[in-house]
Amino acid sequence: MVATDTISLSTKGFTDILDITDKVTGIVAKSGIQNGLVNVFCSGSTGGITTIEYESGLIKDLQKAIEKIVPSNVPYEHDKRWGDGNGFSHIRAALMKPSLTIPLVKGKLSLGTWQQIVFMDFDNRGRDREIVVQVVGE
Repeated sequence: MVATDTISLSTKGFTDILDITDKVTGIVAKSGIQNGLVNVFCSGSTGGITTIEYESGLIKDLQKAIEKIVPSNVPYEHDKRWGDGNGFSHIRAALMKPSLTIPLVKGKLSLGTWQQIVFMDFDNRGRDREIVVQVVGE
């Protein structure tokens, strides 16, 4: 069986990190599927999906680390071509990846005690985003 649903988000950009665990859990419960896989996919070129401990200190640390790895204040070839100033956001998204797959066992996401599913928006402005959640199993 396959069940597909979406999550709509409004973001602030600039490595805005949003916990979407409860929304994904709700979609899984609504699907009725007990065992299988849950794929969470961001349908945008400047966002990423991962799991972290969603805690304010860690969020700030992660934002600082991402800024060090892919600075927002240096020139990028993308910016020269398109003039939109968000080359850094595309690089960040490429490193973080647009999707995450989580095992589903007995109706529960196989997340660790301190793991939450987060969407990260790297763009240089706020956006309305759509996250696709697909539950596959029995």
